[in-house]
Amino acid sequence: MSIQISGLRPLQMSIRGNIHYHRGMKIAAAFLLFLLLSSSALSQEHSFGDWVAQLRVEAASLGISAATLEALDDLEEPLPRVLELDSSQPEFVQTFTRYLGLRVTDRQVERGQQLLRQHRALLEEVRQRHGVQPQYLVAFWAIETNFGSNTGGFSVLQALATLAYDPRRAEFFRSQMLTALQIIDDGHISAQNMSGSWAGAMGQLQFMPSVFSLHAVDGDGDGKIDIWNSLPDVFNSAANFLSKSGWKGDERWGREVLLPSDFNFALAGTNSRKSLQQWRDIGLLQTSGAPIPVADMQASVVIPAGAQGPAFLAYDNFRVTRVYNPPIFYALTVGHLADRFAGGPPIQHMPENEQAMSIAQVKELQELLNALDFDSGEPDGRVGSRTRSAIRAYQEQQDLPMDSYASISLLEALRR
Repeated sequence: MSIQISGLRPLQMSIRGNIHYHRGMKIAAAFLLFLLLSSSALSQEHSFGDWVAQLRVEAASLGISAATLEALDDLEEPLPRVLELDSSQPEFVQTFTRYLGLRVTDRQVERGQQLLRQHRALLEEVRQRHGVQPQYLVAFWAIETNFGSNTGGFSVLQALATLAYDPRRAEFFRSQMLTALQIIDDGHISAQNMSGSWAGAMGQLQFMPSVFSLHAVDGDGDGKIDIWNSLPDVFNSAANFLSKSGWKGDERWGREVLLPSDFNFALAGTNSRKSLQQWRDIGLLQTSGAPIPVADMQASVVIPAGAQGPAFLAYDNFRVTRVYNPPIFYALTVGHLADRFAGGPPIQHMPENEQAMSIAQVKELQELLNALDFDSGEPDGRVGSRTRSAIRAYQEQQDLPMDSYASISLLEALRR
């Protein structure tokens, strides 16, 4: 899934117990082996060849066949390109304007509408079964793999082995590696055909192996789950994952709104939730100027480009989209693209000249905040929740709009 390791997708980080091994008597032995062979220690103290040998022993203890384990013979040394991509994710450097503009174009909207018509019958069957509206599934499909045309050119086993050998998230990726071997052993895909992203996300809607294990569905009834080539499997699997994560088929994701001139930006952010009636009482309007509709729903105000950019009222399905992939930009783009597929307008209040910050500039901003006793954590050039909290505290002290937005103008104010 368009993977984003701004902490990898939370619900995809299932622990070893979530892997569906059906060899019950071997689980205890596997757990003891895991305690003895800490993956982090292995990746730091052993050569890659030794690490693969230990992985083979652990996989065999879990019941994975010798025939499947022959795929480990084809593993090469860790791929530098995978590690490079792991440390250079676009959400850390792109503005919302840039992020959205790359993914929502007139051509993409037209293509998505055409595919909605082409696969109407299948998508309606999926909606009836799982309660996920077709335009959202096609929006995920568009953003994850450009409607299935770009599922990633990496060997999933090689990519996962590279990341599991690296000590930073060794345990998680080792677990994913074992699950990928189990998927192969269960006959869903061959090791040679198990292709995916640099982070091991697989198929047309980019499932990590653990999510495949928990949520993938045989939509065409052929006895295998093929999320690479079978659209019934692709759409049913994605819809099942969303449904099990809390998707509401009778609600939209959210909407663009107008904020009142005296809006208190301390109320913005996904940690602040209010009823639609409360937001209406505060003065939020639809972009047409009409009052927002009221229903028995909770929502948050999201401002991805700061106080000068667009504002959105985000509902529960927005939060479920973040289960699929956590970044705010991603969830807003999925929702907006789905709206466009359904005939909705472009975002009305995009900033005219949103300037990107370099990693070095963000790091300087963090250092300056820390120097003023606004704790942004260890300066790393990445705008996370701790940095946003420090920005908000500084803005409150300076009587500025508390939008928690890292910007060039904020950096210049701190320099002064």
